[in-house]
Order: sequence, then structure tokens, then C-alpha cells
Amino acid sequence: MQQQHRVPAPAAARPAGDGADVKAGAPPPARSGGRPLQTLFSWLPLLVAAALWLYALPRTGFRDIGDHGLLDRFPAAYYAALAVLTAGFVVTLRRAGTAPRWPAAYCVALLVALKAPPAVLYDGVRYAWAAKHDAVITRLLAEGTVHPYTELSGGMAAYDQWPGFFSLNAALVRAVGVEAAASYINWAPVALGVLTLPVLTLLYRTFTDDWRLVWTGVWVFQLANWVGQDYLSPQGFSYLLHLTVLVVVVRHFVRPGSAGPLRDRAWLDPAAAAVPPPTGTRQRAVCVLVLAPLIAAVNASHQLTPVMLCATLFTLCLTRRYRNIGLLVVAGLLMLAWDLTMGRVLFLETLGTLRDSAGDLLGNSRAGYAGEPTGPGPELVGTANIAVVLLLAALAGTAVLLRRRLARSALPLLLAAAAPVPMFAVNDYGGEMLFRVYLFGLPGTAFFAAAALVPAAGAAGRGARTARRVTAVALPVALTLLLAGFLPSYYGKEGMHYAPPAETALVTRAYDRAPAGSLILATTGSFPGAYTRYDRYERWFFTEQEIPENLAMLRDPAGYLARGIPEGRRAYVILTPTQEEAVTGEGYLPPGGFDTLVAGLKASPLFRVVEESRHGLVLVHVPR
Repeated sequence: MQQQHRVPAPAAARPAGDGADVKAGAPPPARSGGRPLQTLFSWLPLLVAAALWLYALPRTGFRDIGDHGLLDRFPAAYYAALAVLTAGFVVTLRRAGTAPRWPAAYCVALLVALKAPPAVLYDGVRYAWAAKHDAVITRLLAEGTVHPYTELSGGMAAYDQWPGFFSLNAALVRAVGVEAAASYINWAPVALGVLTLPVLTLLYRTFTDDWRLVWTGVWVFQLANWVGQDYLSPQGFSYLLHLTVLVVVVRHFVRPGSAGPLRDRAWLDPAAAAVPPPTGTRQRAVCVLVLAPLIAAVNASHQLTPVMLCATLFTLCLTRRYRNIGLLVVAGLLMLAWDLTMGRVLFLETLGTLRDSAGDLLGNSRAGYAGEPTGPGPELVGTANIAVVLLLAALAGTAVLLRRRLARSALPLLLAAAAPVPMFAVNDYGGEMLFRVYLFGLPGTAFFAAAALVPAAGAAGRGARTARRVTAVALPVALTLLLAGFLPSYYGKEGMHYAPPAETALVTRAYDRAPAGSLILATTGSFPGAYTRYDRYERWFFTEQEIPENLAMLRDPAGYLARGIPEGRRAYVILTPTQEEAVTGEGYLPPGGFDTLVAGLKASPLFRVVEESRHGLVLVHVPR
């Protein structure tokens, strides 16, 4: 790591305990009896929070999830553990310059406390799309190859066209010796989070010497990362690679003579780090060779992340400091090469849809596919999402306006945060473009939001003293508000994400009855087991369409479905409680619509009940 140097502030201007770096070789300040007390207040909250968390987990009623997901199933001790962690982090932040390991430990503890409960508690795969990816890995293990040009229903052929992530997991399953990826799938958010922490720390450390700002930025990032793309997914994996490429670029691609006045401390914010040393053409060429495999892995794993990466590199080229056209060209060529070979089918199909989606800013920025959230839990989730975004934007905007010198030196982070925004003009990405733009802009936004909460350590004067007094209150309040927004955003719709083993077993039995080539009908693909043996069956998720069409379907469910079944095709209908949660919560069906659908199918001679229990309903189509 390149050693950064900063000019220390005068002793009178440096507040005690503000986390400023201690000058090398200088003895620590004499504080009789202070150090043991500081150490006590550093590790004691961690122990208390761990005890509360361990006490709370066995008492979490995840088997009877209600309208608010896990929010009203977590006991009070769980929320107390998070409160203690937040308080401990704020306390240790004051010593971040001399003891950065303590805020780091709290960041890891927060990650585990927030993301590990499903991995510890659940007796099945959390989240239907994770189960879907497990099915892809299972097929790859069985066949040992991919079939990128074989047409599969439900868009499943795309997974053979971008198989990098699944190939890596297939190798991992064999190396570890487990039966399937399902054995570790619920731990993916924790694993990806742990891998992201050092990358994010290096990114922030490039632009600031203040460890308080670094760790606050990491903390804010974790609380604001409610999108939920950190499950076992190509997006979660490629996002980590995307951040890694960004870190290498901002640390090792500075052009000679481009820093200008940023080399002068007088032009910099007291918390700003010196610009990394410049690299020559040969060094940058070597770095391109090092990054090329990472960029290729991104292209082999995901469709959208390479586009976001190219957009970020292009935006950085707008600065004289990081104008590296060669790297941008290499990234663009690798993306184009993959899209025109392995991913050609979906790539050409996507190009065909741009005529309708390009320029439709309102349509491309909508959240979800067709419906509006319905019910207490989903409605609370939507409100919490908006609240977190507004708070984050307000904090980041405040820092950009009030700490303009920091914004000038950390301009690459600001540009990286803005780089994904033009994607709204291209495509809606199945109703998820809004979430992906937010996700890719989050690292830079979290940094500037933290800068609004952590005043410059070496600043002096009346304004600096006022800023310290204000942020002493604003920091814990803002972190508490972000935590309050994260919890419903991440756990408010858990009824859609958790299915008991009995429900999964019912779905498996339905597939066992269905001969290969059968048509499988379900309201949505958002239920575990939806893609079981997906290469042997065709699927029709019949409510994943515009809402008026669903309302027409409810007038005669049996007739509507029967008309969509090809003549001579064996067809089965699978309906489960998880599906009911999903289609009602996402607004595909109105309240009571799922019950209307079930009653209509059971009463019709066109369908016969094969299996029915409180865990689901399976019917077979009876041709006239």
C-alpha cells in the first residue's frame, strides 16, 4: 500500500480523542488510567451485543412469519444487540486513528448481526432466486458443460450464456465435498460482505487519511445496502469484482502530472489523503494485464455489471487524473467479445427491445414489474426504501456542498456514484434498473454521507467547533435512522423468502409426478423449487404480466389457464403459501385474489386435485 503523508494540525486545533493520527515516534498522550477504561469501552459492547444476539436467535419465530416479515418475530434482545453495537461503534470511532482495529471489529460484527440470522435459523434455502441458482449449479455438476444456444423456457438459457459464477460454485461444491450449493447458500451474504469490507476500506483509504471517515463510510454502506443482491448470485459476485477493479484503478492508474494543486496540502481538506503517486505507461499496461482476467470474469458471470463497469471507467476518463483510454477500450472489447459469442442470443434479443425502452425514463426507473406493493409488510418496505435513499442523498449532498475541497480530491468517487444514472435512459432491466443504479452508486454515496457526519479532525475555528458539536449528535442519530430503515427493507418481506421444508417437499413431489416435457404452471417463480430440473419442463408463471390481464384471469381462472395449455401437453398447477405472499405483496393479484384463483381451479372439471395440504396445492389439467 502506498504510504500517505498528511500535515498534522497544531496541537491546539486538534480536539482530544477525535481520531487524528498520532505522529510517528511521538509518545502517546499521558492520561492516567484512561487507556484501560478506553479498552473496556471498546470490547465490552461487543460482548454484550454478542450475548444479546445469541439469546435472541433461538427465540425468533421464523416458522410463523406474519405480515411484517421477521420484524415482529425478532425478540427485543435482537434490537437491543444492534443498539449496543451502534453505541459501541460510535464510542470506538473517537479512537479510530490510533486503534482502527476496534471500528473494524464493530463493522464485521454488524455484518454478522444483520445478515447471519437466516443462515443460522432457516432449515431451507432463503430466497427463491437463490434456490434457482442452486438448480443451475446442480445441472452444471450433472452435465459437466453448458449449452449456450439451447432454448429453455423462462429465460433460463441466459445462465448457460453467462456461466462463470456457476462454474466457480460447481468447482467449490466438488472441492469442499458437499452434495450441493444449498449446504452453504444462506451464508453467501455474510461471505460476500466479509470479502467486500477490505476492498471498500482500500477504496475509501485512497481518498482520506482519517480512519473515522473510512469506518463510518463502511458502516453507512452496510446499512444502506438493503437491495439484497448479496445472496448467492452472479450479481453479488460480479459486484465484488467491480469494486476490486475500481480500487486498482484509483490507486494505480494516476497519470503523471495530472494531480496539479492536489499535491499541495493547502488545497486539500484536512481529512483528505494525498493523491497516489503517478504511474508510467508501462506500469499502467501491467495493471491492465492484471485486471483483464477480473474483467473477463465479470463478463463471464453477469450481463449488466460489465456495462456498469464500462460506464464507471468512462466517467473516470472525464478527469485528467484517470484518463486511461486503454483500460476502457480493453473493458469494452472484452464485453463486446462475450456478448457476440457466448451471450449472442440474449444480447441480440435485448438490442431488439431497446426501440421500446430507450429514452423511457419513467418506465425504466419503476420499481418492480407491474404491481404496487400490497399489505403492511411490503408497504412498509417501500416506505423504508425511500426514507433511506432520501437520508443518504441529503447527507451526501450536504458533504459535497460544505466540504468542497474533499469533494474536489475525492472527485473519482463522486463520478463513480453518478456513472450508473444514465442507465435509466436505456432499459428497465425487468423492473430492477432502479435498484441496480442505486447499488452501483452506493460506494461513493456512502463515503460522502459519512463525510457529512465526521468533521475534519485538523480543522480549527468557530465553524469547525460548531460542526463538531452538531455531528456529535447527528452521527448516532443518522446511524440509528439508517438502521431503522435497513431492517424493514431487508427483512420486511421475509414471508416471500422463507418456505418450510414441507412446502419444498410438496413442490418436489409435484415434479416427480410430472413426466419430462410437462408444462408447469404457477402464479410466480418466486417460490423455492420453482426451477427444479428446469431443463426438463416448460414453465408458465401466469400472473407475471400486466395487472388488467390478471384481473381478467380471475373472472374465470380455470378457463383462462386451460386456453393457454397447448393441446396434448401434460400440465400441472403448483400453488403454495409462498406464492400467495409474493403475488399479493408485489401487487400482481388483489387481496383475496389468490383464494379466488384456488377456489376457481378446485371447482372446475378442467383441473383435478392431486395433492392438497396447508403447505400447498397441486392440480393436474384434465383435457376435455
